[in-house]
Amino acid sequence: MSELIISVSGLRGIVGETLTARVAVDYAAAFSAESPPGSVLIGRDGRAGGAMFAQAIAAALRGLGRHVLDGRVMATPTVGLLVRRLGAAGAIQISASHNPIEYNGFKLFGSEGRVLPADIGARVARRYRDADPVAWVASRDIGGFESVEDTITAHRDAVLATVDVERIRARRFRVLLDANHGAGSLLGTALLESLGCALSTLGGTPDGQFAHAPEPTAEHVAPVGREVVARGADVGFCQDPDADRLAVLDETGRYVGEESTLAMCLRHRLSQSAGPIVVNCATSRMAQDLANQFGVPLIRSRVGEAHVADAMIGSGAVFGGEGNGGPIDPRVGYVRDSFVGMALILDALAQHGRPLSAWADELPRYAIEKTKATLPPDRLAAVLDRLESTFSDARSDRQDGLRLDWSDRWLLIRGSNTEPIVRVIAEARTAVEANRMCGEARETISQVAANR
Repeated sequence: MSELIISVSGLRGIVGETLTARVAVDYAAAFSAESPPGSVLIGRDGRAGGAMFAQAIAAALRGLGRHVLDGRVMATPTVGLLVRRLGAAGAIQISASHNPIEYNGFKLFGSEGRVLPADIGARVARRYRDADPVAWVASRDIGGFESVEDTITAHRDAVLATVDVERIRARRFRVLLDANHGAGSLLGTALLESLGCALSTLGGTPDGQFAHAPEPTAEHVAPVGREVVARGADVGFCQDPDADRLAVLDETGRYVGEESTLAMCLRHRLSQSAGPIVVNCATSRMAQDLANQFGVPLIRSRVGEAHVADAMIGSGAVFGGEGNGGPIDPRVGYVRDSFVGMALILDALAQHGRPLSAWADELPRYAIEKTKATLPPDRLAAVLDRLESTFSDARSDRQDGLRLDWSDRWLLIRGSNTEPIVRVIAEARTAVEANRMCGEARETISQVAANR
């Protein structure tokens, strides 16, 4: 990766190569210029180098006259909640999410305690790219610096308020939490102990020294599944480094998955309160089936947390999220939140009294296949036109690339914002069918790329 990965919600890069302290200073200045007056909260996910970037960002913000609130290591959803509780103008979370250990990055929050809306994030990115000048303040106007001493209680209490705490406590669930040396262990421990769980933790020190690759996929967390069985746990919870995503393992050590995390949360929440739900256009059809089951509208947004939050706020959704294991509960905040996921799943298990394996097996079953193909950006429109024509029996949606929907399967083709590729995702009843759909899409892409 020779360049920074810049999106409307932040940026990521390789530390010491594309991501440096100078980048941190310039990006913080661009963010400050697009933010309302007030203090700015800084958090980080525990990766090596995070403290250095926090110091650079704090110096830049103070040099622009901003009062800095230092939250040190904390989860990304906690940042969003504390922005609201502290009345901050915004926040910068230092995290590369699920990227490999050599990466770090910055995620931007507005005063509403959610990832910046796309239009504001785009303005920050433009200012950074254009190196717009900023007005540094004189010594008498340098901003202050303040440590936030308690970054756990408010978030823990907000999550506890969404579930039946006593019902969960009565079950004394045995839980294995794999924080993988990210930020999630701090609040995760407090929350699960408050819920009366007999807790075992893997990677509880938030130092960024990951025991396995940071994205909680089936392959990466296979050793955790074996630990679930060895320790006799009822459930295993696996977080990514900044704890906005959650993968789940049942009592047999089976990977229930990230897509199923959102589906399980949706099912439990809709059983309590009917209302619109929002997912992005790359999320499993399980969400649509659940919406049909409960008779509520399902709204699909563009891919990206900011777009999901926009759609949730606009529709008054009771729940939402992304299929990468990122549930969003508006009662807590409009941020993907692994802690919300853990609490809701435990609440459902306590209510129904069945093991997680049995409850998860009741979800609609689909197979998702993901691939990519090389394509110059100027050929993307032609590819989408050809695919829409080829699959004319499908319902098409162009809000984010091209999504083609049938009654029991779908296909999504999206161009990358950072590479000359298209991403192809298909979901069907079987892996064979999903693979076939991906293959047909790739063949069409190859033909258009070759001007055939």
